[in-house]
Amino acid sequence: MADKDLSSVAVVGLGLMGQALASEFLKGNHPTTVWNRSADKAADLVSRGAVLAKTPADAVAAAGLVVVCVSDDEALHAVLDPVADRLQGRVVANLTSGSSDQARANAAWAQELGFSYLDGAIMTVPALVGAPDSVLFYAGPQEAYDEHSAALRLLGGGTTHLGEDHALASLYDVSLLGVMWGTLNSYLQGVALLSTAGVKASEFLPWATRWVDVVKVFATDYAGQIDSGDAEYPARDATMEVHFGALKHLLHESEAQGINAELPRFVHGLMERTLAGGFDQNSYASMIELFRTPEK
Repeated sequence: MADKDLSSVAVVGLGLMGQALASEFLKGNHPTTVWNRSADKAADLVSRGAVLAKTPADAVAAAGLVVVCVSDDEALHAVLDPVADRLQGRVVANLTSGSSDQARANAAWAQELGFSYLDGAIMTVPALVGAPDSVLFYAGPQEAYDEHSAALRLLGGGTTHLGEDHALASLYDVSLLGVMWGTLNSYLQGVALLSTAGVKASEFLPWATRWVDVVKVFATDYAGQIDSGDAEYPARDATMEVHFGALKHLLHESEAQGINAELPRFVHGLMERTLAGGFDQNSYASMIELFRTPEK
C-alpha cells in the first residue's frame, strides 16, 4: 500500500465492544473509519467525527490499521475474505474472540495474502476500554505491533505484545478466564457454606479478597518451582498430604451443612491422583503434573 497513513484506523464491527474501540481512537485524534452490517450502530461515532464506510472494502481502503471485532472467526472471514485483495500492506488487528488454532490459521492466511496479522484478546468490558489498568493482549509480528502501538495503546494502559506466536493472545485469554472462574466458583462455594451460619456474602467478601493476596504468595513460589523444570516441588508452605487433609474438611463441611459439594469433591479427586503419583511430600505445585497430562 503506497503512502500508508499510520494514524488512520478502520474499525470493522460495531457491537458494544467495537463502538468502545472506535470511540477511543476518536478521542486519540486518529482518523477513524467504521463499518457495520447495521449502519445505525455508527450514528453516535459519526456524530463525533468518524467516517461511515458503505462497504468493508471502503473501510479497509481508508486505513493502515484495520481493527476487527465481530462475533466469531466465521464472521471475520465472511467480512474480510471478499476484500482480501485490499488488505495487502496493511495491518489487521483481530480482536474477535477465538481459539489458538484459529489464530495460527489466520496468520498463515495473512502471510499468503501479503498483509500483517495481529491476533488479540480484550481482557476488559466495553465501559473500561481505554482505562489505565485495562489489558489488551496482542500476538504476532513485533514490527506490525510497533508500527501501530501508539494507536493500540489507546485502548488500554495495560496493552501488551506477548510475542511472535499468534496463538499466545487466545491462550492467555482462556487461561486468565480459567483463573477468574476458578476463583469465583470457590468464592461462591464459601458464600454458600457460610450462609448456613447466617453470614452474608458482603461480610465474607473482605476476608476472601484478603485471602487472595495470600494465595498470590503461594502462586509466586509455585511459579518458580514449575519453571525450574526439576520437578522437586519443595513443600515450603505445606505438603500435598497436608493440603489433602485440609480439603477433606471442606468436603465434609459442605456435605454436613447440606450445600453442593461437587467442587470440593472434584478437587479431592485431583489431589488423590497427585498423591497416588508419589507427590505426597511435595508442594501443591506438583499438581501441575496432573494438569499437563491429557485425560485418559
